[in-house]
Amino acid sequence: MSRDYELGVIFSPEASEEETRSVMDRIEQIVATHSGQIVRVNQWGRRRLAYPIDRHRDGFYVFLDMVLTPETVIEIERTLKVSEIVLREMVRKRDPKAVQREREEREARAAAAAAAPEATEEAPANAEVTPEATTATTEAAPEEAPASAEVAEEAPAAESTAPTATAEETPAATTAEESAAADTGAENNEEQIKA
Repeated sequence: MSRDYELGVIFSPEASEEETRSVMDRIEQIVATHSGQIVRVNQWGRRRLAYPIDRHRDGFYVFLDMVLTPETVIEIERTLKVSEIVLREMVRKRDPKAVQREREEREARAAAAAAAPEATEEAPANAEVTPEATTATTEAAPEEAPASAEVAEEAPAAESTAPTATAEETPAATTAEESAAADTGAENNEEQIKA
């Protein structure tokens, strides 16, 4: 009778990647030979230990969710206890409610993945329409671009005529401003004299 288990393993920080991979391969081999299933592998990476173990302050954490028989659990524990690079290991039964939630999520993802190929079959029909629309947009865009370029060419011409017009008006405006400033200055002088 298969049950859901969680295996937690802390590897030595001095262990090489090859050594940890060989232990993980051995666990996968044991599970496969006893017709079990590894549902998920969660590698946390290097973390600080709560207390020193064999003079190590850090360890590599790996968690595996598996569906196994109790005999397989005994074999896995025996293999991990013999390994020199494993600092700690623990196997426990998983919460049935959490397992049920994960199964429902997996089934929902599988249904979404099955729906995805149907959506891709519909996409080519839409893709045929999309290039035509893109071509129409591309053809319209070059026609608009010269029109905006013509406006840009006309704008400098308008600006060039405007400065000449203001240049003719500038002397009159300058004299009007100078006379207004002179009048203001005279009024200020009269106020200072009265004071």
